[in-house]
Amino acid sequence: MASPMLQKRIDDQPTISRDIVREAEAIFHGHLKRVGLKQTGQRGVILRTFLDTRDHLSTDELYRLVKKHDERIGFTTVYRTLKLLAECGLASEVAFNDGVTRYEQQYNRRNHHHMVCTECGSSVEFFSREIERIEQEVGRKNKYLPTRHTFQIYGVCERCQKKQKRSLA
Repeated sequence: MASPMLQKRIDDQPTISRDIVREAEAIFHGHLKRVGLKQTGQRGVILRTFLDTRDHLSTDELYRLVKKHDERIGFTTVYRTLKLLAECGLASEVAFNDGVTRYEQQYNRRNHHHMVCTECGSSVEFFSREIERIEQEVGRKNKYLPTRHTFQIYGVCERCQKKQKRSLA
């Protein structure tokens, strides 16, 4: 389970379809082949567990979930597989203000952004057409084809603002 402070992701679909899983597996297998690694049953379990989870997951959290499917999978295998998933665009790293790197599934998702409370670590996901427009504009100006980006805003959530006001009173 994700940290209780972190909200679940907002997705266009509440679950991931079998077709999307097959497409993601094909992308992952192609990446493994390009980097000279083999597709293994353990990597497949890690990928499917990751795709089925709708949370922002740390390596530890994914490891605990994966162990429910296959006790033999080690932490290092989960860690390395997450890095491979990020390399091929199926996952992206998300850093909230707690020092823990988390990953979220990216395949077939709209670009979204995070607002993170610097006090309690809670987060909110949001969509912004304006940020998408800026990404495309910056890409054109610099002759880049943007493929992905990360954008996070840090601040103090309403609950923590109220706590701060009470402590000052």
